[in-house]
Amino acid sequence: MTTRDVPEPLPLDMPPGDGRTARTTARQPQAAPPPDPGATAEEAPAPPPAQTRSHSAFVGLLDQPLTRYVPGSSPRSTVALLAKDLGITTVGQLLDHAPRRYIHRGRIQALTDLVAGERTSFVARVESSSTRRMRSDPRRSLTDVVVADDSGAQLKITFFNAYSAQKDLPVGSLALFTGKPEFYRGELSMTGADYAPVETPEAVSGASSETGELMPIPVYPEAGKLTTPRIGKVVQQLLLTADLDSLEDPLSPELRDAEELPPLGQAYRDLHRPETVEAYERARRRFRFQEAFVLQTELVRRRAEHASHPADPRPPREDGILASFDAALPFALTPGQREVGEQISDELAGTAPMNRLLQGDVGSGKTVVALRAMLQVVDHGGQAAMLAPTEVLATQHYEKITAALGPLAEPGRLGGDSLATGVTLLTGSMSVPARRRALLDIASGASGIVVGTHALIQENVQFADLGLAVVDEQHRFGVEQRDALRGKAASTPHTLVMTATPIPRTVAMTVFGDLDVSTLRELPGGRRPITTHVVGLAEHGPSWERRVWSLAAEHVAAGRQVYVVAPKIGDDAALPPFASLRASLEAQQEEPEPATVAWLQELVAAQPELRSARIAVLHGRQDTGTKAETMAAFDAGEVDVLVSTTVVEVGVDVPNATLMVVVDPERFGISQLHQLRGRIGRGEHASTCLLVTRVAPDHPARARLEAVAATTDGFELAEADLKLRKEGDILGASQSGGRSGLRWVGALRDEALVARARNAAEAVIREDPGLGNHPVLRESIERVLDEDRQAFLERG
Repeated sequence: MTTRDVPEPLPLDMPPGDGRTARTTARQPQAAPPPDPGATAEEAPAPPPAQTRSHSAFVGLLDQPLTRYVPGSSPRSTVALLAKDLGITTVGQLLDHAPRRYIHRGRIQALTDLVAGERTSFVARVESSSTRRMRSDPRRSLTDVVVADDSGAQLKITFFNAYSAQKDLPVGSLALFTGKPEFYRGELSMTGADYAPVETPEAVSGASSETGELMPIPVYPEAGKLTTPRIGKVVQQLLLTADLDSLEDPLSPELRDAEELPPLGQAYRDLHRPETVEAYERARRRFRFQEAFVLQTELVRRRAEHASHPADPRPPREDGILASFDAALPFALTPGQREVGEQISDELAGTAPMNRLLQGDVGSGKTVVALRAMLQVVDHGGQAAMLAPTEVLATQHYEKITAALGPLAEPGRLGGDSLATGVTLLTGSMSVPARRRALLDIASGASGIVVGTHALIQENVQFADLGLAVVDEQHRFGVEQRDALRGKAASTPHTLVMTATPIPRTVAMTVFGDLDVSTLRELPGGRRPITTHVVGLAEHGPSWERRVWSLAAEHVAAGRQVYVVAPKIGDDAALPPFASLRASLEAQQEEPEPATVAWLQELVAAQPELRSARIAVLHGRQDTGTKAETMAAFDAGEVDVLVSTTVVEVGVDVPNATLMVVVDPERFGISQLHQLRGRIGRGEHASTCLLVTRVAPDHPARARLEAVAATTDGFELAEADLKLRKEGDILGASQSGGRSGLRWVGALRDEALVARARNAAEAVIREDPGLGNHPVLRESIERVLDEDRQAFLERG
């Protein structure tokens, strides 16, 4: 089907799923694209420009400015709003702005033929309209509209968006309605129908030539004044003016045939103007596979390129520092630690550079596995560097490694071991003399183990012989930082990246496709389980909150320590001085403002049971010295209650901390709550985590909280997290305000598809490592990386 064969769209004037109507009526077929509703008289549609061939047609057309194909330069035009509100300025960006769902209208029926429970469409005239308050929430209104058709039958339709329905459906108006009727109190009625005004019943068009049913209606993600009808009109103009059949396809004909996928141009048409349900399902399947294939091709290419540069072999030594460390270990390694350790040891002994991801739940013992790998490299005169995302975590790693090695970390000192190696910390806040000493020890090779933050990858840091790069909390760094650290080596170093965020298999394949993956599932012996409870203040009285602080006082009295976590830092004037969390809930009728560190510090100090407790605060706005001093005091037991933001989320290890109170936990994601909870339960004492929420029991976020309370298995929670997130948000971008980097691939749904895409990508790279014979595929990879600034790969 060519661009001239695109079905004429009634769907453009259908509304989004909340029942709001379009601001236009159904149109009769017309030869030329309609004018933009916000365009001026001078902005008549222009013929499409000649195709630029400096790049392939794939990149050339998709990167063209949208204004070359769709008129609308006035500030009020839809094209201008697309740029302003959605950042859409090119042809490709608009085509990739996929409908979030489709309205299935079926065939038009008379009201007398409606069947309860079956979705249907009908044309009817508004007989009456009335608005009433909701009993459950008097602040909200309902609109009841009674409609009738030529058969004389009537139907009552109730709309929750009272204002829009009352405004768009005046008495006497005619509209096309789509919805599912149900029996209520013995009568057939409908709730929340989709609708679009029409001038006459005959104006309804857009039936599929294949089925005779009305074509599905795309419903787009909206922003500001950009409603589905406005976006749909611009999309339709683009489909009529742009020659999508000229697009060269990153998927070869053979691959499309094997996967039963349509060509690229046809897929875009079926995505935005589908004649049938099957058409848009094929299109969406095509874009899911294309996204997976393009990404897997780049990951496989990176992996092959990395493997093509040999590394210096670092086999284990029977009489080296690693053997001495193992002999002095005060505990036995878990079977998982031994298995993964042997796997890493074998790879370090080879000439192919190790490129491995080590994932494990909170407290699974990843650090000792990494330290043993570092010592194996040191045994051969090499150096190992560990990159940590924060100074707090880097300092803790340095202190733990130094303590674990004991005399093995004291070279040349009285009492030091003859096999000892230097351990150096390098951070941005170090004094000039301390930094100069650290740089000298690193450059001379005196320090076999180096721990640091981003300061490690600065240009003036030189290693004598970097043999192993370890990146902790991998999701906090990107490929560029990882490569920058590896670039410090004279020859290709081995690489071990670690994450405490459990990753389901499909996500590991999708996100970390250039890495081999090892998993630690067991917890070391001696760990006590953590009990987690959801404390719902909205449905319980003040006694529940008092019990929270009483429990904190009990832990302090027993000589234990307590974390209190807030979602924001705030300041003294951020919130009114409520005497309790419950009081703030009662005073703020809408959803409460998030709790802050400043407010919770005052709140904790005001509790009678905690007035003698030593309280400190920790957050990201503090200078490095203050944060380090606070953590050192808490670690030493000089602070009883630490009120903090999520700066304690990773790496902080205080075994004496046995209670965590997370206030407003609904503002965190499942993985983040699990990471926070992992700060307790690290010693011999039983630990408790309280998720103190002020949202109602029916709030959507309560499902996340109940999931966290139900299990401490991080892998089970990772699966639950994916199920609760929006499709494609496999990296948790919605929790932090960023982008996931995936528009199409669903981590749970598309496991088989990703595996097929991986196999296809490996076949391409085997035959064409540099993609010289696949220019369109190469350009599609570059286009994706340019659009997102490598946001996806940099997260992985």
